[in-house]
Order: sequence, then C-alpha cells, then structure tokens
Amino acid sequence: MRTPKYHIYLTNEERSEVLKSLIDLKNSFIEQGRYTDVIDEIIVKLSCARKKNIKVKYI
Repeated sequence: MRTPKYHIYLTNEERSEVLKSLIDLKNSFIEQGRYTDVIDEIIVKLSCARKKNIKVKYI
C-alpha cells in the first residue's frame, strides 16, 4: 500500500521561516551528535520544490 502524498502551499515568507527552522533544528541535532539525514532530505525537497501561484477564494 502506498503512503499518501501531502501538498503544502506556503507564501515566500512562510517558506523562508520553515527553511530557517529546519536549519536551526539541523544545527541542534549536530550539537547533540544525532543524525541529520532526514532533515537534509526535507531541506533539499523544500528548496527544489516548484513554486506555484494559486488564487485563494474566500467564501
């Protein structure tokens, strides 16, 4: 059975905040001597993700 895929839509400001938070988390893992492989994969996925402009309609 496949794992479901999730999509997240972020503004430029939100995207940069998430990236900063991931880098801070990676640095704290390095200080603790833990592996950072998963965090590295998420950072790469976030930085390589396509940027898509969408319109949001509020009802």
